[in-house]
Amino acid sequence: MTNQVHQMTSRRADTLSDSPFTQGLNGAQRLAVEALDGPVLVLAGAGTGKTRVLTTRLAHLLDTGRAMPAQIMAVTFTNKAAAEIRERVSTLVGRPVEGWFLGTFHSLAARLLRPHAERVGLKPSFTILGTDDQLRLIKQLLQAENIDDKKAPPRLVLSIIERWKDRGLLPDDVRGDIGQVANGKAPKLYALYQERLRELNACDFGDLLLHHLTLMRQHPDILEQVQNRFQYLLVDEYQDTNVAQYLWLRLIAQKSKNICVVGDEDQSIYGWRGAEIGNILRFEEDFPGATVVRLEENYRSTGNILGAAAKLISRNEMRLGKTLWTAAEQGDPIEVRTLWDGEEEARWVADEIEALQRKRIPLSSIAIMVRAGFQTRQFEERFIALGIPYRVLVGARFYERAEIRDAMAYLRLTASPDDDLAFERIINLPKRGIGPAALQQFHAYAKAHGVPLSEAALRLAETDELKPKMRTTIHNLMQSFARWRGLLDTLPHGEVAQILLDESGYTGMWQADKSPDAPARLENLKELVSAMAAFDTLAAFLEHVSLVLEATDKSTEAQVSLMTLHGAKGLEYDYVFLPGWEEELFPSRLSLSENGAAGLEEERRLAYVGITRARVRAWISHVANRFVHGSWVNALPSRFIRELPPEHVHCVSTIGTGGAHRASSYGSWEDKPREKVAPLWQQIKATSPRPITPRNEPPQIEGRVREIATPKTNGAFTIGDQVMHQTFGQGTVRRIDGDKLEVLFHKGGIKKIVASFVTRL
Repeated sequence: MTNQVHQMTSRRADTLSDSPFTQGLNGAQRLAVEALDGPVLVLAGAGTGKTRVLTTRLAHLLDTGRAMPAQIMAVTFTNKAAAEIRERVSTLVGRPVEGWFLGTFHSLAARLLRPHAERVGLKPSFTILGTDDQLRLIKQLLQAENIDDKKAPPRLVLSIIERWKDRGLLPDDVRGDIGQVANGKAPKLYALYQERLRELNACDFGDLLLHHLTLMRQHPDILEQVQNRFQYLLVDEYQDTNVAQYLWLRLIAQKSKNICVVGDEDQSIYGWRGAEIGNILRFEEDFPGATVVRLEENYRSTGNILGAAAKLISRNEMRLGKTLWTAAEQGDPIEVRTLWDGEEEARWVADEIEALQRKRIPLSSIAIMVRAGFQTRQFEERFIALGIPYRVLVGARFYERAEIRDAMAYLRLTASPDDDLAFERIINLPKRGIGPAALQQFHAYAKAHGVPLSEAALRLAETDELKPKMRTTIHNLMQSFARWRGLLDTLPHGEVAQILLDESGYTGMWQADKSPDAPARLENLKELVSAMAAFDTLAAFLEHVSLVLEATDKSTEAQVSLMTLHGAKGLEYDYVFLPGWEEELFPSRLSLSENGAAGLEEERRLAYVGITRARVRAWISHVANRFVHGSWVNALPSRFIRELPPEHVHCVSTIGTGGAHRASSYGSWEDKPREKVAPLWQQIKATSPRPITPRNEPPQIEGRVREIATPKTNGAFTIGDQVMHQTFGQGTVRRIDGDKLEVLFHKGGIKKIVASFVTRL
């Protein structure tokens, strides 16, 4: 660090210490602002004033006359970030800044590409296609090549092409293992796709960068023009760049070498969408003699929060290294709480939020950050029940998500064949060849004969008004709905829902969809089926969801923020709850299985991001049991919990204590997981009000989660029996009506329950 500082100061041609913009900056921030000559890497830890450094550096460049606005390129990842930088720099220099190249990678590349578009086979007036048009084009190509789009979904083919473009690969560059997607024809489809785009005088977002990169590589005059024009480059969030963005930036900066990148390798959490952490790790190799400035003084969080986060992230090997510190007070330690199940976790979080409210803490300063989107459901339902206003960031509320509304439409039509809105929503979902023209026929017949759409469709299917294939499709679908309706008399409605989603092809549609959000949609569908178990009938569940949607708060009053950890980056709150820290949920089983050690390090960076969002207090929670995909599993604490330093953490357990706090420790679980976990497992079994039967011995820390026996009825019940329900807990049978029980639950009050849904204690 010392040598790097000396290199930097010796390179400076003049003293800039009198600049008004550097007043109030700490030492490291000032170095980052004043190092104007040569390559500079600013490692900006969480909450260290990165945006202030970035905007002050730009203002400093302009104020000192080192560069005119048109000679500066400042690259961001979002239009919002670009707008904020523009506004803050204009405020600093006291005038609007015009003529500079400030914007996202795509917007800047488009501006540079248009004047030379002919050299890549386009006209300057080229259009930029959105996702829908891209998918339509891919589907046309699949049909032309006689490739079944069910075996090679357009989204999958498009995602493969996009990843090649992210890596800076043209069709002729694709080599090696290309897999068997589209019968091994993916590279050919890529070439045909590019040809078709040129015929349409169009490009997609990936082309904007790739075409301009190709221009600079193949035409020295264009490269020289760009390099001479931009004397200073500034790049925000450099740890999130992909290979194509890296190559583009490196090529532009090769002449002046005046490139300053700002980023934090410890917050690189977007590998799944092409971000390459190696870009920031090898910056000093790409630009020898680069100045490296570490921003380590944190202005956001307390000492305990930073200490815990720093210890956790220090286990990663793919990092350049820095240690956050703060002059602020130590604050409360991070509370790590062990709870019985997901319902108790949601109840506890809601209770803590209400306690904060009583202390006049505004809800807008509170956030809940989960690893997976499906986790939001239990918190949302608890907040609605208590009247706690909340908002879901980066995504819709659980019951408002498209896949949940689709599934609910299937369930509504099963419960009521007269539900025309549900029929309209799902009749061609997944695709069944029933388009708008056919639907218009159904509407006309239904109106003329006073029948619901489902009956109109079925009647028309008995005539020659429709094509034979469509008649068969409708007849089979309506038969399926009748059969699913009949199953409700013999099977639990949650099981019927799963059968319905599978047999209708809706689950398969998302399984075949290879877009990045498809796995989350499948998880949400599984969570929906799990949620149904808490209700006696399908009608009761549908009524509950209707009330939940009706109660959705659309006001602008202060609200708790609910989000995924990926959506939390860049945000900060006084009070942060981090639930669901359990093995296979966090770190994600999928991430570990697909990416191994690199996946684990990215998951740990995600945990680091979550902790460092908190200013004042942070809570981490995990449960002993979680109801996952229709069955109970023994949920083991996340390995990240035992990686937290004891001096910054306070562990509390309420299992088997009737709600009383009990201190616990995770530090001793590390050396011999099986031997160390066994006593705790025995303790959980001994204190549990619910019978737990693992398949054999205590689970290993690193092993898969093990199922807990799903409660089943074991004979006739009598009044006074003590029973256990998977959602409502322990209760006493008060009345019996056939296969229905009226149970007084210790925590949930009186509920009517189907007998097969409880077990006798």
